[in-house]
Amino acid sequence: MPANLTPAYKAAEERYRREKEPAERLDALREMLRTIPKHKGTEHLQSDIKAKIKELTEELAGPAKGGARTGPATVVKSEGAGQIALLGPPNTGKSTLHVRATGSHAQTGPYPFTTQFPLPGMMPVRDVSIQLVDLPPIAVEHPIPWISNALQPADGCLLVVDLSKPGCVERVVVLHELLRERRVELTDRWPGDGDVADEQEAELFTKVLPTLLVANKSDARSDPSEELAILEELAEVSYPCLAVSAETGQGIDELGEWLFEHLGVVRVYTKIPGKDPDLDRPYTVRHGATVLDVARLVHREIAEGFRYARLWGAADFDAQQVGRDHVVEDGDILELHAT
Repeated sequence: MPANLTPAYKAAEERYRREKEPAERLDALREMLRTIPKHKGTEHLQSDIKAKIKELTEELAGPAKGGARTGPATVVKSEGAGQIALLGPPNTGKSTLHVRATGSHAQTGPYPFTTQFPLPGMMPVRDVSIQLVDLPPIAVEHPIPWISNALQPADGCLLVVDLSKPGCVERVVVLHELLRERRVELTDRWPGDGDVADEQEAELFTKVLPTLLVANKSDARSDPSEELAILEELAEVSYPCLAVSAETGQGIDELGEWLFEHLGVVRVYTKIPGKDPDLDRPYTVRHGATVLDVARLVHREIAEGFRYARLWGAADFDAQQVGRDHVVEDGDILELHAT
């Protein structure tokens, strides 16, 4: 039986796909359940929505009354120009990479499962920061029941591997299988490349993560290309790849620049009428974002009362008046006017 989903339901579903914060996603789910047509053709979808509502409600409620949390939060609020999750099998150097890139105090050691809960850190790139979240290693012997929820706010991931380690290919294959069981799919398509279809075409509750393969400990061998080719063939993956050394710092700067470009980060600066622009703290959006998207980041009331903006930019704009639907470019300066 056709689902015959209503415009109200579709709007709520689109909001669910767009939101990253658990409370906002829960609100969208409740609206989806309220507006979904109730007939046999939607029974399975209704069941999935109810299960997700239960899962998010429990996550937001925390422990039962009188109980104590057993550990830190398992979902990290997205900050900066984008959130990138660090994934990988045990002992690939994820935590050392996190320390090197962000200056965090992640616990590191030459033994598996050092990381037990998500740990955020900020990696400076140009005049913005990209949030890196170190996560526990993914392996059969160390199940992570909350991994799907932890990955919901992420804009992409680094799949960190040590190609010189015996069993690397098998570990990567298992990692993909365990993620699929949790309805997480890795893809080689990044938004900065104009590739957004995977997220749109995925099943409603499947998280699609743009993936960069990070070949760590590259200083231990002269050329990782042979091991990489074997990994791609046997694990049936083909992600963009960078070689780095978390120990020496080799490739870390290139990693930050790669993420900046392939996330499609657009920096927009703002100014108050009659004053110089603030060139120290840009707002960040994605390629294709509009003036109104920036106004929403500045203040909700400015967005609601938006009249027009004056724009200074690289494309020969000099205080040109633009409307809410004007697409912004990296480096633009906006002076927002509202009622």
